Amino acid sequence: MRRSIWTSFRTRLIAGAVIWITAGLAVSGWVLAELFRAHVTEQFDEELHGHAAELAVLAAVDPSGQPYLLRRLSDPRFLPQGSGFYWRLQAPGGRSVSSPSLGNGRLHLAETPAPVGVERHAFADGPTGLVRIVETSAKPAGATAPLRIAIGVEQRLLDQVLARFNWTLAASLLFIALGLSGAAMIQVWFGLRPLCRVRSALAAVQTGQAHRLPDDLPNEVAPLAADLNNLLEANLDMLRRARTQAGNLGHALKTPLAILVDEAQRLRSGGNAAAAEVIDQQCERMQRQIDYQLARARAAALRSAPGVATSIEDALKPVLEAMRRLHGRRGVAFEAAVAPGLVAALDAQDLAEILANLMDNGGKWARGRVEVIARPPHGGHILVTVDDDGPGLAPEAYELVFGLGERLDEQMPGHGMGLAIVKDLVVLYGGKIWMDASPLGGLRVNLQLPAIV
Repeated sequence: MRRSIWTSFRTRLIAGAVIWITAGLAVSGWVLAELFRAHVTEQFDEELHGHAAELAVLAAVDPSGQPYLLRRLSDPRFLPQGSGFYWRLQAPGGRSVSSPSLGNGRLHLAETPAPVGVERHAFADGPTGLVRIVETSAKPAGATAPLRIAIGVEQRLLDQVLARFNWTLAASLLFIALGLSGAAMIQVWFGLRPLCRVRSALAAVQTGQAHRLPDDLPNEVAPLAADLNNLLEANLDMLRRARTQAGNLGHALKTPLAILVDEAQRLRSGGNAAAAEVIDQQCERMQRQIDYQLARARAAALRSAPGVATSIEDALKPVLEAMRRLHGRRGVAFEAAVAPGLVAALDAQDLAEILANLMDNGGKWARGRVEVIARPPHGGHILVTVDDDGPGLAPEAYELVFGLGERLDEQMPGHGMGLAIVKDLVVLYGGKIWMDASPLGGLRVNLQLPAIV
């Protein structure tokens, strides 16, 4: 099942930090931009107030009624044409004078002038765009009527200042956001390192490299580690008791069996060979049943126990040597190809018993070759195949041979329990076993075993 990325503490913490950092800096940036806009706008307006007052003092009217300035304004920005700083004086008769910066352009003022001594803020169409103006009226000495005074600056100049500030502010906040996000990632990584240690320690326990979690963990994780250690110890103690009881049961049953076998020998010595043979057969069958049930009990106890792990290569070596000695006299060759580093989540004794049963079965039927191949894990499982070049089996018999006590050839030695034990062990450990036709011409047994990755 595919896990969502939101199941990770690290992802949640980093995502939360990034979201809050982004939201906080975005709100801060908006507030700063608004404060700067208000400040710069107020500065522009204050500057226009000063220029309007100066313009009112310098305004005059000649005898013909033409307005003029006694001298130029102190700010040189009103001189270059198209500078964006403009002024205009207008007499009641329509005569007017404008700043050199207006050139042939005009400021389109409202029809109604502002009262004398009152400043009015407004917007007017200028030569290249909207102009922010301060308008008032003043009556110079010698004038018969008040002059209309308008002075302004193009809005684009204010917008340019705000745009430069906003761009600089955005770049700065982005840099700060990246820095804070990086710091948050480092903090989350450093803060979650103990959990990574716990995960590594659990992996070590699972693979059998350790038996408990470390004790030198932070206070927030130490209680969890202590509880897990107590659970591991209780589980191991339970497994030890279960294996001891199974062993005791096996020894308790073997003694009566030994007595029965001895009695069978007495009967055989006394001339009652038929009864002795029946007792021997039943004793051997009982012994196989005991071994079978003990193997199942051991596997059932170990399948979920932490630390149960066995190297495929290490388990296969002694089995190969035994099979070569056992079947070598018949000329059967045993070959193995195992990918390096394969570790199965099985008890070493159970894995050896599984491989020994399958290879012994292949050796009994093989004409001259048995081949074992273990491939790298895929989907959490190791695939092991055991091939022989014997006569093989009919497909309808593939499942039948796994039945308890099933034998397809009574001439072969055994009691038909080897494959039944193998299947039970494999299934108990969470694996699968099935048969196919072998590329060698005989039978292939496929094992899917849980892997330790």
